[in-house]
Amino acid sequence: MRLEQLQAFLAIADSGSFQQAARQCGVTQSTISRQIQALEADLGVELFHRNTHAKLTLGGERLLPRVRKICQEWQVATQELVDLMAGKQPELCIASIHSLCASYLPPVLQKFCRDYPEVQLRVTSLGSDRALKVLKDGLVDLAIVMNNRFLTTGREMVVEVLYEEPIEVLTAANHPLAQYERIPWSELVRYPQVVFKDGYGMQRLVQDKFERLEATLHAALEVNTLDAFRGVVRQGELIALLPTSALVESRHDTTLAVRPLANNPIDNSGLTRRVVMVTTQDRLQIPPIKHFWELVLENIPPQSKEQRSAS
Repeated sequence: MRLEQLQAFLAIADSGSFQQAARQCGVTQSTISRQIQALEADLGVELFHRNTHAKLTLGGERLLPRVRKICQEWQVATQELVDLMAGKQPELCIASIHSLCASYLPPVLQKFCRDYPEVQLRVTSLGSDRALKVLKDGLVDLAIVMNNRFLTTGREMVVEVLYEEPIEVLTAANHPLAQYERIPWSELVRYPQVVFKDGYGMQRLVQDKFERLEATLHAALEVNTLDAFRGVVRQGELIALLPTSALVESRHDTTLAVRPLANNPIDNSGLTRRVVMVTTQDRLQIPPIKHFWELVLENIPPQSKEQRSAS
């Protein structure tokens, strides 16, 4: 049983004529007749009385409402696909790590909303692991996360590196570590920290670094928002290791201090994280998703006036 057979059946039932149905379907009358004969053979029942007018049999009358519903559903489905490929989708769902939502992402969101006013943009702040999970589950169209090569592998995945940024130390303005221009690791490891909750890429990054240095990470408190980090650190005792993009507001807060880390004593390297944008091959064919992808590539990280002039 094929769709064109059902469409032929519906055309004959509506017009009452094999000849008119053939014109409506854009085929010859003999083709319409063969389609109905094949359909009747599959079903084991005659569907029309072959008189002057093609009148439905009892079996044809029973079948008609079902076929009409099938053809209507097919028409709706194909139109939805046409609209999708034309960029006519009701919403675009993005998952992003907190630091980008608070710093680099807002101008991109504004530009997208101007370019696609009919598409509702939904943005959710999530940790990297959770953001990639909802992307793979099809709950979001695109994710901006901290790179994790174990979670972004897969032939269907498209991964674009956006930038790499240093990890810095957030302290209260009167904290002993605030006296350093660059904080030595030997001093850093002495103080208790406020850290991201488990499931966040930053939490793993910091923990792995301490393990490589054979040092103990004194994680006194776990939080999952930048406001919470600032509020806790401001109290004066705890410190936090955060990426540069998460410290934009902190730099303007006189009760807080932001200091770079000195290179570690083992391999003389710093601590950085890589931020990537991830989606799937099929989603990049959809105009609004592709446009958002291109906006992010053009605007994140933000360029200085000198960089824009050079480019």
